[in-house]
Amino acid sequence: MKDPKCGYCVGGEPLAAFGIKICDLSVSQLILFKEQSHPGRCIVAYKDHVSEIVNISDEERSAFFADVNRAAKAIHAAFHPDKLNYGAYGDTGCHLHFHLVPKYRDGYEWGGVFAMNPGEKYLTEAEYAEMIEKIKREL
Repeated sequence: MKDPKCGYCVGGEPLAAFGIKICDLSVSQLILFKEQSHPGRCIVAYKDHVSEIVNISDEERSAFFADVNRAAKAIHAAFHPDKLNYGAYGDTGCHLHFHLVPKYRDGYEWGGVFAMNPGEKYLTEAEYAEMIEKIKREL
């Protein structure tokens, strides 16, 4: 099931407004969040347009969390954060996804809750490409 208004479902311009697809995982896709106040911040979005974790089977949920874990390991290996925060929101978009937010002791917002989109740090296309390749090498 896909929602034609959802960036996770349709990609293209709706996705490009906030992210860049890195790759498909087993039951999800890995997306680099464009706002990079937290270097390495990504999103793992489930393959179908479902709102809640309870809307998928036990098997699919296990596979989804395996994808989240795989992405987390890659982020840790590529960027060496002191902590990786996980956020599951979607009050308005209603597409099952997790934000993976690397936090660094001497970095932005250490010790506090991360802002959904602080709008402070965007990269060049070359910097995004370099970051994506760094993550892909660790997957």
